[in-house]
Amino acid sequence: MTWKTRIPIAVIGRRQSPINIVSRKADYDFALTANPLEVNYTPEDEVTLLNNGNSIVCQIAKPGFLTGGPLGNQQFRLEEFHLHWGADNRRGSEHTIDGKMFAAELHLVHWNTKYGSMVEAQDKRDGLAVLGVMIEPGDEHPAFSVVSNNLGWLIQPNSTGTISSYLNPRDLLPFIVKRSRFSHVTSRCISDYWTYEGSLTTPPLFESVQWIIFKEPVGFSKRQLNALRNCLIDSDNNLMQDNFRRLVPRAGRTVRASFH
Repeated sequence: MTWKTRIPIAVIGRRQSPINIVSRKADYDFALTANPLEVNYTPEDEVTLLNNGNSIVCQIAKPGFLTGGPLGNQQFRLEEFHLHWGADNRRGSEHTIDGKMFAAELHLVHWNTKYGSMVEAQDKRDGLAVLGVMIEPGDEHPAFSVVSNNLGWLIQPNSTGTISSYLNPRDLLPFIVKRSRFSHVTSRCISDYWTYEGSLTTPPLFESVQWIIFKEPVGFSKRQLNALRNCLIDSDNNLMQDNFRRLVPRAGRTVRASFH
């Protein structure tokens, strides 16, 4: 049974995700620059990982919050992060940028604190905010190694474990160096981004997500990508690969950009 017959919103929904982001058609929104996106995470000292049969999930215990940008003054708490990836480097990301698919996509999932919990927020129109990070082949990523080095004992679906290790989720985000127009001062800033109103990309596909897709990708090493592709078994007892949802129509939605 397909999602189309099992979950009607997959067909009739007007805010489904993922989409192809066409950069030249995105509308620059000065408000996103005037009220910058703020990320305030607390480093984890114990990392809890779960193979849920669809992805590898890192549950967040310490308080971490997202505000600003398209979220305005609302505060969203980080609940977990997970990934989608392909069987090789030619595919894996859920969103595409100008038709380009990346090797993987990292999602950091947050819920609106006005609702009190992830469960209560997940079906509300303004309930969730997800940061999307495109992953491409590159050098060993130090922060992600906490995950990639510990997948060997999470092979089976519904297996879980906790590692005593430092991990700041902020270190998984893409940063760029910006130079002031009026001086030689440089600063390390979170990457520019696109944003649009969308949905969860796995059932129940609630149309409750403010997506924030970073322009700059992050690099994972060949070893780290292969750890995802070859160490995990999905709920159908196959290697967990190509666990991404295919693109859906934009359906007239506006994609805004934080940059010209």
